[in-house]
Amino acid sequence: MPFRPPSSAGPPSSARPSTARPDTAGYFDREPQYTYDYSVDEEDEDDESDAGDVFAFGPPPTAASPISPPPPTFDPASVDRVGPTPGPSRPYPRHPYPYPLSPVESPPSTDSQNQDPDDPYRLRRLGPQTASTPHTAGTGLSGVSSAISSREVHVSLPRGSLRDKGKERPPSTVHSTSFPSVADSASVKMEFDFDEVEDEEDSPFPEVRASVSNIDDPEMPAMTIRMWFLGLVLTLAAGSANIFFNFRQPAPSIVSNVLLLISHPLGKLLALTLPIRTYRLPRWLAPIGLGGYEFSLNPGPWNIKEHALVYIMANVSIGVPTALNAVVVAELNYDVKLGYGFNALLILATQLTGFSLAGLCRRYLVWPASMVWPQNLIVCTLLNTLHAEEEDARGGISRFRFFCYATLGAFFWFFLPGYLFQALSIFSFVCWIRPNDIVVNQLFGTSGGLGMSILTFDWSQITWIGSPLMVPWWAEVQIFAGFFLVYWILCPILYYTNSWDLSYFPMMANQPYDRYGKPYDITRVLTPEHTFDVDAYNNYSPLYLPASYAITYLIAFALSSAMIVHTLLYHGRTVLRGFLHTRIEKDDIHAKLMRAYPEVPDWWYLATFAACFALAIVTAEVWHTGIPVWALVLAIALPVTYIIPSGYVYAMTGQNITINLLAQIIPGMILPGKPVPNMLFKAYAVQTLAEGTAFLISTVLVGLLQVGVKEWMFGNIPDICQPTQKDFLTCPHNQVQYTTSAVWGLIGPSRQFGAQSIYHPQLYAIAIGAVLPIPFWFWQRRWPNDWNKYVSMPIMLNGIGLIPPATGINYSSWFLLGFIFQFLIRRRNFGWWTKFNYVLTAACDCGTVLSLLLIFFTLQFPKGGFNLNWWGNTVFLNTADWKRLPLRDVPDGGIR
Repeated sequence: MPFRPPSSAGPPSSARPSTARPDTAGYFDREPQYTYDYSVDEEDEDDESDAGDVFAFGPPPTAASPISPPPPTFDPASVDRVGPTPGPSRPYPRHPYPYPLSPVESPPSTDSQNQDPDDPYRLRRLGPQTASTPHTAGTGLSGVSSAISSREVHVSLPRGSLRDKGKERPPSTVHSTSFPSVADSASVKMEFDFDEVEDEEDSPFPEVRASVSNIDDPEMPAMTIRMWFLGLVLTLAAGSANIFFNFRQPAPSIVSNVLLLISHPLGKLLALTLPIRTYRLPRWLAPIGLGGYEFSLNPGPWNIKEHALVYIMANVSIGVPTALNAVVVAELNYDVKLGYGFNALLILATQLTGFSLAGLCRRYLVWPASMVWPQNLIVCTLLNTLHAEEEDARGGISRFRFFCYATLGAFFWFFLPGYLFQALSIFSFVCWIRPNDIVVNQLFGTSGGLGMSILTFDWSQITWIGSPLMVPWWAEVQIFAGFFLVYWILCPILYYTNSWDLSYFPMMANQPYDRYGKPYDITRVLTPEHTFDVDAYNNYSPLYLPASYAITYLIAFALSSAMIVHTLLYHGRTVLRGFLHTRIEKDDIHAKLMRAYPEVPDWWYLATFAACFALAIVTAEVWHTGIPVWALVLAIALPVTYIIPSGYVYAMTGQNITINLLAQIIPGMILPGKPVPNMLFKAYAVQTLAEGTAFLISTVLVGLLQVGVKEWMFGNIPDICQPTQKDFLTCPHNQVQYTTSAVWGLIGPSRQFGAQSIYHPQLYAIAIGAVLPIPFWFWQRRWPNDWNKYVSMPIMLNGIGLIPPATGINYSSWFLLGFIFQFLIRRRNFGWWTKFNYVLTAACDCGTVLSLLLIFFTLQFPKGGFNLNWWGNTVFLNTADWKRLPLRDVPDGGIR
């Protein structure tokens, strides 16, 4: 009877096996390929031994027992058998004679296992020998023909049968005519191709084989009470904190990888402390299907499936919904207040529609083996690492202890740049020397400059665009190269030559301006019905973009075509092959393993889609948002059209094709002069596509809580979303949403980028972007090498898309830290990097987040706050960088 696999988590002795085969005989990869039948009759042996046999048996010369050892029967069909893995997921202590009393792995490699030399059943590989090799005294081996190859395995048996000790064996007889026998030896000789048998079934893609296990235990508990408890508590807390950070600059964000690391020690703590007993619900609950239902608060050790579900729950629900930023902009900038009910229903409708679409498309984007999803392989590797050995075999500090120390260090450190010495965060030391030199402040500034000073000591500044310890070095190089070329070379050229009148406005700003150099007053071009007033617009001013926005839209136009051309050149055949052969693609091992679980019916997803779309219509009609139902249909049709092609590219290449630009241009053309309906259209289109998958319950709860946090903040925090807010709650993302709504929704693309606009030349970037990937493609094909294969124009262009609200310091400091960890440390101390790199970034995130929340709610928010007024907190306030001064003064009468 096979062992029932225990949980994969545990102390070092119970490590979950990775995709590599461990050096132990207690590990099982598949159903037993060799079975031992002890009911073989002596007279049946001759019938079983024919020319097709691959086993030959020879009794020991001194044995007197008439019964020979039972022949192992090879079951070739077991290679493709799908089901639970019969063997344990942790090494068991070796039995003195483990064969054939325990299942045999397929078949064990003789030169990779540390086998006991005294083990009478151990396998030995026979090297080539000649027919004249004499019988070796004392070994029980006779002469072996030269026909025997290295594919043969010699299994030494103990002298005499274990069940028939003391019985005499008859003289040796040869049962097989196919192979030479090993006469007069207590042995079993088996011939098979090691290379063929050892190649167990796995994914056809090497990156998947290196990251994802090819075994599974369907009986491992997953939907446990402690999983729900940990998942909901962590996601609710992280989702609420991210809403708070969404309105602050700079600010960290809690990503799902942080919760993945935090949940691991918490899960092990629950497994250690919760009672180990089974509870049974009373039988009077039988009418609702729960009578006699059994459950346990502690079903065993914390395992990898529970851990993965917590991560999935966090990954799909803790982010800030696009619809929430749209609601804030409508309330603050357009004075359209719709209330908590509308906000909650809007967020649920936009996110759950994406959930249903993802479920309907799973047969195209999840089931095929070619859908690799590279970004998820890091998570799989991290999960397998955490559930492997906890302690270094050479000793040293554990990952968990390191995580605790680093979290404490980050927690206390943030008190310096976050409260006591804020100049360490806005570390524009060059600007302190020349505070009134506008050019120096624009180039080296931290708040409104290009960040050429590079240094900052604030983790929230460094990780504003993402953790540099998580992004591969080759991608960091390309992103910074794109930033260097565009913002450190192209942007100063355009700005200081006054192209598009850029030098009349701040270089890096989050809002549009009028022809007088003032922030654009939207209320002057709005009618009482919150629509565009053409006459008022002509009498007031065109909408002018600062350099940061002008460059952003220029790059967006180039990226829209570069992404398509790059995908066709580099991945066209792969995408086409996947699209044409998805339905007939052979299931890999992971698809076969998933057959053990019941499939969710398609009608569930269809019903969810219909309910969410009905909810969208209700929110649009009951609250009179101004968006017609036919526009909602088009907004949903856009992600429905793009989800499969964009999903193919994303799953196979890691390149995410967004519809952000389309979601702004289309409503700007069909709903001109209506900014609020435009933002709602974009929210439905973008969020539906982005919500590629969802954990339904956590998405609903987190969405409702996030709306509540937003309502509390705007009702209790003074001056929120104002540039002078003392706690830096300036709402940078909402400023971006407001600008895009004004450009695309209110003014409209025809006026902003039409033939009569000064920004019309930016449209030529579409043609330039289509050409940019071609020379790099020819270069890689003509002179391929180890590094130019990583060059990707979409990565270079897409990586700088976070400006604004990000500034130059967020890229330069990010690249500097990435160079230290992803290049220097990874090369010089790979062991340390492998063990602690990801743990360190999660610890810094956790410590910074906790410290920031503690500072705000204990020192800054209560009773107006207690702020330290000294040089270290005011030196940066007197610079042109902080004041965001333009290079030129606007002429009298405004820009013409």
